[in-house]
Amino acid sequence: MAEFSDALRVLSSGMRSQGQRLRHISENVANADTPGYRRKVIDFVEMVQDGRRSGMVAPGDVRLDRTEPRRVHDPSHPMAGEDGFYDGSNVEIVTELADAREAQRSYEANLKMFEQVRRMSTSLMDILKR
Repeated sequence: MAEFSDALRVLSSGMRSQGQRLRHISENVANADTPGYRRKVIDFVEMVQDGRRSGMVAPGDVRLDRTEPRRVHDPSHPMAGEDGFYDGSNVEIVTELADAREAQRSYEANLKMFEQVRRMSTSLMDILKR
């Protein structure tokens, strides 16, 4: 039975991490038109327990994408310089949509495996009760 609980822990860590990733992606999309906004990127780190690889992951540190922001020409904007340009955000909506789709599918795959492990565990318990 320990294998089932270990599998559930690994799968739930993946779902939590992808959920965190989706939150950052949604913040990026919401701020795509905010002047000076830098895209947030999150990496996953593998968790170690008792000096061994556990298979679980956790969200790592949030870092800001160092890509240069778009230069926007709008002389009437309050942040525009004398040349009429200001720094927009460095968020690319297409990239965010692709990242969101990847995170969503990874979350769904973990969820399906979670449900499968839970069903297998329940079936095993039913067999052992007989």
